[in-house]
Amino acid sequence: MDFLDQALAQARRGFGRTSPNPAVGAVVVRDGVVIGQGYHTYAGTRHAETVALEAAGAGARGATMYVTLEPCAHTGRTGPCAEALIEAGIAEVVAAMEDPNPLVAGQGFAKLRAAGIAVSVDSRYTAAAESLNEAFCFFMRERRPLVTLKSALTLDGKIAAPDDNTGWITSDLAREHVQGLRHTADAILTGIGTVISDDCLLTDRSGAERSRPLLRVVVDSQLRISPHSSMVETCAGDVLVATTSAANPERRAALERKGVEVVVLDGSDGRTSLRAVVELLAARQYLSLMIEAGSKVNWAALEAGIVDKIFFYYAPKILGGTQSLPVAGGIGRRRRSDALLFRDVKLHPISSDEFAVEAWMQRQGR
Repeated sequence: MDFLDQALAQARRGFGRTSPNPAVGAVVVRDGVVIGQGYHTYAGTRHAETVALEAAGAGARGATMYVTLEPCAHTGRTGPCAEALIEAGIAEVVAAMEDPNPLVAGQGFAKLRAAGIAVSVDSRYTAAAESLNEAFCFFMRERRPLVTLKSALTLDGKIAAPDDNTGWITSDLAREHVQGLRHTADAILTGIGTVISDDCLLTDRSGAERSRPLLRVVVDSQLRISPHSSMVETCAGDVLVATTSAANPERRAALERKGVEVVVLDGSDGRTSLRAVVELLAARQYLSLMIEAGSKVNWAALEAGIVDKIFFYYAPKILGGTQSLPVAGGIGRRRRSDALLFRDVKLHPISSDEFAVEAWMQRQGR
């Protein structure tokens, strides 16, 4: 295994435990032997480079550090990692990618070079490093959370039957995979229709440690959510209801007594503004948002232009009919030439009979 492969393996150990920071892994090598390694977790404060240096001790002087992301050059909750590498006497740094954070963005490399440390970026590992911190990189470049629209659907694109929707569309294995996706998300959003019909919890049931709770967001223009719903009853400062100024103040007070945060985000159409929801999450440094909603909210999100990618789980079933709900309802596009376009389509095998489709929205000029 290459040393950057080992650094990436270290970074994955902190996956889901670093937001709003990136997952980073570092390995210190001397004479072809690993003498120190580490990874970052937000609760642990110390960055991967510092952990690896402490493990290497005096042996770090004259050694090479392999790291998945450019060492930081600014002071946040900790001092600059670039300074720590200089003080430790590291002779060479091999990184997988430059940090897209404007506070770093090459400054860490520049500080290291100015101190006489050899610096290089191994482009063979850049794609893997970017993928590991997909949401972080997106947030740093776009200044808003990465929004993924997730849905489970039949082969003919249906998400609900017109009469009886008991049971699941996809298998236990597919739903377990979804929990992995939820674990990587900072926030999850659904509509009031889904809450009323399913009495859903929308929790992260992966069992893996998180840096902060998964924020559960409900879009509810008229504030119809019941104070006795499962989501409200399990609220522990992790439920936010986005509504409009038309909402009943008494209902708002009842929810707030349960610990639910209620925010008014009026849209031009009298409904809650989905764009405003994304802007609010951006201001609070939520790196990623996952949408798990019904047909109407799915289309509203797509039409609002807030969706960056989709993750659709397909089951080997067909519902048919004109009354079964499609994955995206609403008015839709009236002409084929106006269809929403996607790029970088990937197929993920889930089981012998199920698969998922991951794809990015095609934006103009990209």
